[in-house]
Amino acid sequence: MGWQFAVSTLGMPGVPVREAARIALAHGCAGLELRVHPGEEVHLGLPPRAVDQVRSLLDGEGLAVACLAGYAKVAAPGGDRPVVDELKALIELAHRIGTAAIRVFPGGDGDAPSRITAVLDDLRDAGVRLLVETHDSHPTGAAALALVAQFDPGLAAVLWDAVHPWRAGEEPATTREVLGEHLGYFQVKDAVGRDDPTPAPPGEGAVPLGACGEALRGWSGWVSLEWEKAWYPDLPPVEVPLRGAAEWFHRYAPR
Repeated sequence: MGWQFAVSTLGMPGVPVREAARIALAHGCAGLELRVHPGEEVHLGLPPRAVDQVRSLLDGEGLAVACLAGYAKVAAPGGDRPVVDELKALIELAHRIGTAAIRVFPGGDGDAPSRITAVLDDLRDAGVRLLVETHDSHPTGAAALALVAQFDPGLAAVLWDAVHPWRAGEEPATTREVLGEHLGYFQVKDAVGRDDPTPAPPGEGAVPLGACGEALRGWSGWVSLEWEKAWYPDLPPVEVPLRGAAEWFHRYAPR
């Protein structure tokens, strides 16, 4: 498989999937990472016919759905049932839309392994892998791995966000080594600094993306640009960071 290049629609808030596909194709992407959010075209509860229309549109453009970026928190405090129900809904949507991965967050100190265990059969039946992002309560590779280490990496793995482990003091070579076969996906992104998470176009911030590229040699999977324009509306349009992300991708991707 090698590496495949995608872009997240987090960087295109409110933009229809058709337009997001045009932007992705113009920058050499093979896939779209679709943000699953109430304010977006793709959301939980989307009628099956509308899901099929999105899948048909992207199939027609020759674009894969690299991942569904959901907002379930597998380690959220509180009861298991709401988390498990949200995971099941994400898995069902992923199966119908034709992607093999869902992104979720840690989100606290709840019993993530028991919740993941509750949806293992759903993941197997749908051919979908659950990816816990290095984020919030579990920002490093080591911390995120603790949530999925007991599972087959084909069913539950880690999404390595380039910014969060580094800001938490874990260098790229360490993140890669710690994750091992549980590295399932990589988000290329940059930030102003360890003390300032404001996004910067890849190559213009302080994140050691060169070290990330070197650490990823020998790995195979999706590499997606995440541009947080949904949270930082004054950022430049996604086309600006896409240029830097594409340059980084072609510099380090296996040939």
